[in-house]
Amino acid sequence: MSLRVGDWVQVRREAEVLSTLDERGCLDGLPFMPQLLDRCGKQFRVRRRAHKLCDTVNETGARRMRDAVFLDDAPCDGRAQGSCEMECPIVWKEAWLTRIAGPERNEEDGSGDTNGAPAARLHELVYRNTQPPDKQNGTSGPVYSCQATQIPHATSRLSVWDLRQYAEDFTSGNAGLGEIISVLFLLIYNTIATAGVGLGSAMRWCYDTVQKLRGGSPYPCRPGRLSRQSRTPSLRLDLRPGDLVTVRSHAEILETVTEDLLNRGMSFHPDMVRHCGRSFRVGKRPARLINEKTGQLMELANECVVLDGARCAGRFTRPLLCPRGMSPYWREIWLERVNPDRN
Repeated sequence: MSLRVGDWVQVRREAEVLSTLDERGCLDGLPFMPQLLDRCGKQFRVRRRAHKLCDTVNETGARRMRDAVFLDDAPCDGRAQGSCEMECPIVWKEAWLTRIAGPERNEEDGSGDTNGAPAARLHELVYRNTQPPDKQNGTSGPVYSCQATQIPHATSRLSVWDLRQYAEDFTSGNAGLGEIISVLFLLIYNTIATAGVGLGSAMRWCYDTVQKLRGGSPYPCRPGRLSRQSRTPSLRLDLRPGDLVTVRSHAEILETVTEDLLNRGMSFHPDMVRHCGRSFRVGKRPARLINEKTGQLMELANECVVLDGARCAGRFTRPLLCPRGMSPYWREIWLERVNPDRN
């Protein structure tokens, strides 16, 4: 349908969705998860076109997705995957949707017919494939399947230099022309600065100087100060949802991460630099997440929090301008608690 940002759609009835799925409950490798069942017949606006995603499974970089969008619905609640707290945005294939002119007063019932047989078959199919039987042998716990674990199977390789993706960013409404030019400039600038031709230091200094005059963020692509073999530091603030915090400066955070920007296995990504010096409310403290590589539920051994409003903008991700808009995880040592008496 070539849906654009702001278009209105209605999720198809369960019988229609069932007709698009294979025996694994997937369309083009992307699963229709149990969390989507109660949205059949409901109406939503398109938030972003999901034509490209970052590969969090094999970390191969940019991946192309076809005929899919993100809606303004709630993120995945993980209830069918052991109560995973990752809260990934849900990808909707266009075949599961129908375009409507605008919000209609009466949303349809999701059931496919009067006896509910298609609905029952769809429920059985998607719940059965949430824990694929062929993946359970020899594991210490259940192995789950969800959209996040299946990204490599539902996408194809995409070069960051493939200019067609940026044309689709613009025509779909995902990004404006100025934003696209800005990220491409940063891509070329960083490619030259890291090319090993002796210009890196001067280019980073120029970038910092201009950004200081503009009140912007410093050059984001810098290595951490600690060696890869170092034991990275930690700090316990015992933050709770609703607490007000300020993100420490980029220079302070670099003192807490290794050369490859890790603190006890958690990455401080260059896209997070723009949040340095800003204040946010703590949204939640995730405790269990699906390991996208293995499909197993893991309990987080070290503290981390999610900050309300501090979403990834995709300015330094692969792909650039990734439309997922995930919320990164923050170590407490990267944050400072704000004294409420001063607010």
